[in-house]
Amino acid sequence: MLNINSAVETLIQSSNTYFLLIGAIMVFAMHAGFAFLEVGTVRTKNQVNALVKIITDFAISCIAYFFIGFYIAYDTTFFSSASELASNNGYDLVKFFFLMTFAAAIPAIISGGIAERARFYPFLIASALIVGVVYPVFEGIVWNGNWGFQTWLEKTTGASFHDFAGSVVVHGVGGWLALVAVYFLGIRNGRLKDSKLVAFAPSNIPFLALGTWILCIGWFGFNVMSAQSMDGISGLVAMNSLMAMVGGIIAALWAGKNDPGFIHNGPLAGLVAVCAGSDVMHPIGSLFVGIIAGFIFVYLFTKMQQSRKIDDVLGVWPLHGVCGAWGGIAAGIFGLETLGGLGGVSVVAQIIGTLAGITVALVGGVIVYGLVSKLCKIRLSEDEEFQGADISIHKIGSTNTE
Repeated sequence: MLNINSAVETLIQSSNTYFLLIGAIMVFAMHAGFAFLEVGTVRTKNQVNALVKIITDFAISCIAYFFIGFYIAYDTTFFSSASELASNNGYDLVKFFFLMTFAAAIPAIISGGIAERARFYPFLIASALIVGVVYPVFEGIVWNGNWGFQTWLEKTTGASFHDFAGSVVVHGVGGWLALVAVYFLGIRNGRLKDSKLVAFAPSNIPFLALGTWILCIGWFGFNVMSAQSMDGISGLVAMNSLMAMVGGIIAALWAGKNDPGFIHNGPLAGLVAVCAGSDVMHPIGSLFVGIIAGFIFVYLFTKMQQSRKIDDVLGVWPLHGVCGAWGGIAAGIFGLETLGGLGGVSVVAQIIGTLAGITVALVGGVIVYGLVSKLCKIRLSEDEEFQGADISIHKIGSTNTE
């Protein structure tokens, strides 16, 4: 009997490890989606830089999170023997891999906002500081109960801040950090002509669409696998993700007047917004969350094109920052039993938690980007920007031929 129990426990543990590993791989694959979404949006002379930024940011994020960030968030280090690390089928190692892919999404989000005029190494330094320090602070507060914030919320409002898969923790924080970075950089040269703002059209719609498809597929790993164990799997999470995604598409189709750029960002807006409450909302509620997120993105991105100070190339602030904030609040609305949800959430707690995430992002962003900009130049020169980041930084173009 003891042998049977031991075998069952081993099977459960190995299944959980494998389950989470698949989730980590799916979220890892999403970084290709970030890359191609940016490649398809920026001008041709900046496509190589977009690809290089995403993969190098991932590497820097892994190192920063491994040595610093994971410890800040979960009070866990890897300074022990390999035999200890491999216990329980290495579940804790795979958990790090999974959560690291979330952390690395922050620089990938920011990359889309700062595209076409940012210097390479200063923003790698900023990525290390953000993933190593800023992001783990809020991650630990929400997902590990650090510093008593969740306990205080529960006592005060009757519920803790609920963010199942990171509408605020990942996307909201990333989007509001990007807003600060974009502000420090200023608008791209050439956008202001004869006192009028000019929009640069996407360079490659098929690449942009490919990025969206990769992200949408990987997102089901992002959301469903956030349960982090086999017994936590919920078809409700998958269904809610699906409904929010299609809601975002429909809203962007209508509000964006058939524009392919809006249509391919619509599903992402819906998926960003549904992350927080995907485990507690009714599918019809998730549909409305996605529809509202799609409208939010189209409206705010259109308005941003009229700004002379904020030049967010991919619209990552409205897409991740604002839609992420909407998702955090929406979990407290559509998660209520009166609206068909599972309950256990509080609108007040969701508002406070969302505002806390925005505050951490804005304060952290000002400190990090302010410090980096003081220490070194963060923007390409006018000539380098005119020539393009591909040639100026990497000495090769995306369509280089001999």
